[in-house]
Amino acid sequence: MFYKITLPFLFLASASGIAFSYENSLRDQYCHDGASWPAAVSEENLKFDDIASLSTLQRQITRQEKAQLGKKLFFDPRLSSSNQISCASCHNPQLGWADGSRVAIGHDRRQGHRNTMGLFNVAYFEPLFWDGRAKNLHQQALMPVEDPKEMNETLESMLDKLNDIKGYKRDFEEIYATKTEQYTIKKEEVSDALTVFMKTISSRPTRFDQFVEGDCSKLTDQEIVGMHLFRTKARCITCHSGALFTDNQFHNTGLSYFGRRLEDLGRFEATGKVEDMGKFRTPSLRELKHTGPYMHNGLFPNLRGIVNMYNAGMGVGRSYREGEPKISELIKPLNLTLEERKALEDFLLALSNETSRYVQPPGLYELGE
Repeated sequence: MFYKITLPFLFLASASGIAFSYENSLRDQYCHDGASWPAAVSEENLKFDDIASLSTLQRQITRQEKAQLGKKLFFDPRLSSSNQISCASCHNPQLGWADGSRVAIGHDRRQGHRNTMGLFNVAYFEPLFWDGRAKNLHQQALMPVEDPKEMNETLESMLDKLNDIKGYKRDFEEIYATKTEQYTIKKEEVSDALTVFMKTISSRPTRFDQFVEGDCSKLTDQEIVGMHLFRTKARCITCHSGALFTDNQFHNTGLSYFGRRLEDLGRFEATGKVEDMGKFRTPSLRELKHTGPYMHNGLFPNLRGIVNMYNAGMGVGRSYREGEPKISELIKPLNLTLEERKALEDFLLALSNETSRYVQPPGLYELGE
């Protein structure tokens, strides 16, 4: 039976076992300015922003001409060696700007070894990728082009193709050329146009945002219980914080599969630092309804399985293999009841819109156009 939050109840708010008694409903407590919400879970030496509306983010300003050019490039398969794979092949706007697959499928049907991250709100993230190997969006933009498992193209060949297409040559020249140069398209300009377009890929306000901004009817009682759990007993907010529901940091959640077939040492592969073994970037929880399967390896098809794993503590307290990286100290068994887990899952789904935003692919320039 789910909580009837219009009645008083006792609730364990954190793993520390501190009990809070509520004389009023959670709806009454949350349906006003966030500064007056019940206190979130407290963790020594850990600071985080509370969850918040998208309206608190600083708006990204982009040039429309660059964004349109970058959009055309994003959907153009001629950036790949096979002329069949575009950026949108793995970042489909109808699939939450991800691909719906366990791991990415690229050139010659080669499998990658990680799940494709969605691109919603990518303008606000640095560094990028699960392991943080790209320091910013400009550096990331062309990395898939050269990756042999993705687009398998050289930048030189890609630029030759673009320079042979009159439409691209004209548009790039109008935006990037100076009066003194004999113009040819450059890799920095391709990266810039792609970056500007990707910065336009942003979430729309959800029912959660509308609730936080004052419309108290937008979340159900069950979802408000889930939001309270998220901030307190379930401890989600220790990593999934702020308006984007991520600290954009790297943590070891116990899924490195150390010494096993699916071993992936995460950020260690980018930095070479032993302390980074098994750490992965905290993904944003916005629009997660549309971006499954989940986690860096895509092994989890639904949220229920992930909530159950975190509830059990992700293996905290188990024995480790020699050299195996230790799970983050932020992860602890949660002792959530079945009803609490369901409420938490309902709240997580309220962070998504009903459908993923659909973007019409642009027409491509014909050779010689």
